[in-house]
Amino acid sequence: MENNEAQLLSDRSVASRAAFFRKLTGIREFTIAMVIVGLVIILTILSPTFLSVDNIISTLLSIVMMAIVAVGMTVALVSGGFDLSVGSVMSMSGVVAGSLALDGMNIWFAVVVGIAASVLSGLITGLFIGKVKINPFIMTLGMQGVVQGVAYVVTQGAPLSVTGVSHAFLYLGQGNLLGVPVLIWILAVIVFVADYLMRRAVWARKVYYIGSNENAAYLSGIRVARAKIWIYIFTAVLAGIAGLLTLSRFSVAAPTAGMGMELQAIAACIIGGASLSGGEGTVLGALLGSVLVGIVNDALVLLNVSVYWQSLVTGFVLISAVTLDVVTHRKKIS
Repeated sequence: MENNEAQLLSDRSVASRAAFFRKLTGIREFTIAMVIVGLVIILTILSPTFLSVDNIISTLLSIVMMAIVAVGMTVALVSGGFDLSVGSVMSMSGVVAGSLALDGMNIWFAVVVGIAASVLSGLITGLFIGKVKINPFIMTLGMQGVVQGVAYVVTQGAPLSVTGVSHAFLYLGQGNLLGVPVLIWILAVIVFVADYLMRRAVWARKVYYIGSNENAAYLSGIRVARAKIWIYIFTAVLAGIAGLLTLSRFSVAAPTAGMGMELQAIAACIIGGASLSGGEGTVLGALLGSVLVGIVNDALVLLNVSVYWQSLVTGFVLISAVTLDVVTHRKKIS
């Protein structure tokens, strides 16, 4: 009887904490949206070309891959983990598909193989984190090296041009639909579906419970290890899709295509309301965080700031976001 009562109280505590964090994240989303509006107004004053159609489309295209990866990263962060291998998975997926296409394989079969390679990397990562209980930082850092090594081995370190492959495939990254790049439509669909599922699906609530209190989630009957396996597969698949879209956009399979993407995605997620402590975050927040990072990078270009400052600014934004997250959690604990 005492165990049942303790479990019931634990369940209520986890549910209450998850609900509270979702409400808090909603406030963060609104705040980030207001910050974006403020930046847009300031940049429009400083640079009249900022609100031009070409610049808006260019800015959105610059964040598509980061936002897609950030969607998967959000799920990992909500569960209490993260994935440092997504940039390498992104590179590997494009390289595998591109090299197979150049060897004569139908591009769509090559795409399937690229996705399968991403699934495999996510499966391995999830198994070691969920079953073997290896720390996500160590496991994903190790997988980052393994997957990046595969990309370099396949290409021998040199980019592969795939300009001669199917026009239908290249259309995904270079075409327009109703005057809007297809890439932006793809991002919109991914964000809409993922955000809806994270807010409505039963499995999404389990992810929040795991991130809020893993032990309580386990006692509630949630198969934590299996959930983590699927979480890292999902994260890897989205990274693989980003890699394939990068291949389609630039017609080049480069082993460095996703370099640094993991930090950009984590920054976007945390800015948008996700937490390194787990249990909070939304896909919409990750998108808003990606947009904010994209606008800041675009501002540096429009204001003729050296491109070498972009990494510095991204790192500063990440540190600021993590600091805000830590301070916020300390206040809630106290």
